[in-house]
Amino acid sequence: MISNKEQYISLSTRKKDGSFVDTPVWFAQDGTTKSFYLYSVKEAGKIKRIRNFAAVKIAHCNYRGKLKGDWVDATAELIHAPEGIQLAYSHLRKKYGIKFRIGDLFSWLTGNIHRRQFLKISIKTNDA
Repeated sequence: MISNKEQYISLSTRKKDGSFVDTPVWFAQDGTTKSFYLYSVKEAGKIKRIRNFAAVKIAHCNYRGKLKGDWVDATAELIHAPEGIQLAYSHLRKKYGIKFRIGDLFSWLTGNIHRRQFLKISIKTNDA
C-alpha cells in the first residue's frame, strides 16, 4: 500500500504506442480521500501523456526511480480549479516543508511558477 511516509512515487504514464514511461515524483496524500497530489511543468511529457490517457500506475520508489513496491492502477486528473490547486499546494507544503518552499522560490525567480500543472491521482478500486 502506498504511504505518505515515503518521499517519492514512480508515476507511469502511457504513450500513444502503448509503452509506459516511469518518472519519480514528489507526492502528498490526502488522508481523507486517499487521493495523491503532485505537480509538474505543463509542457512536460507526462502531462501530455495524461491528457491522452488518464489511466496511470504508481508505486513507491527512491529518488532515482528504483521501485520499492508494487504497481497500483490509478487514474490521473489535471487540476484547473483554484480550490483544487490550493488543496494540492497545502498538502505538498505540509509534507515537504522548507524543501517545497525553496522550490517555490527558485520557480518564482526563474519565472516558472506559473507553468506548473497540478494533478490528482486516485487509486482504482475493484468494486464488484
